[in-house]
Amino acid sequence: MQLFLMNILLAISWCALTSDATLDNVVVGMIVGFLAMALSPVRKFNDGYFRRLPKVVALIGYFLKELLVSGLRATWEVLAPSPNRHPCVVEVPTSYPDDNELLLLSQLLSLTPGTLVVDIDDENKTLYVHSMFVSDGAQFRKELHDGLERKIREAFE
Repeated sequence: MQLFLMNILLAISWCALTSDATLDNVVVGMIVGFLAMALSPVRKFNDGYFRRLPKVVALIGYFLKELLVSGLRATWEVLAPSPNRHPCVVEVPTSYPDDNELLLLSQLLSLTPGTLVVDIDDENKTLYVHSMFVSDGAQFRKELHDGLERKIREAFE
């Protein structure tokens, strides 16, 4: 957490030095600050921040890609003259040791067009997901485990 706060401080310093406080410049400042801290020969802190941040950015990128693809697919299915919908509720068991990761997975799934988490079984760490486009429940579970669930696990190891 200290490194993240230091990175924010470096981004603010970057914006002050460049006299430009736009969102683009703040992002550039975060990147420059991250690189400066990663390349610094003096590291008083745990290096977990430098391993975790790229994985969190990869998770965000993966989610945004999935959001775009599912949004386009849902739009196409709504506007298509002959829709190809197969709505189904699928039981998705997870193996997260922490409830926060399960909560994040359920929220990201609910934000994705065409899917909605209907229920969460806390004891068995199981999600019940309603999806508009499920032709095979096993394939849906496999795609979810290999995609979003794996990215979340990698980001929070």
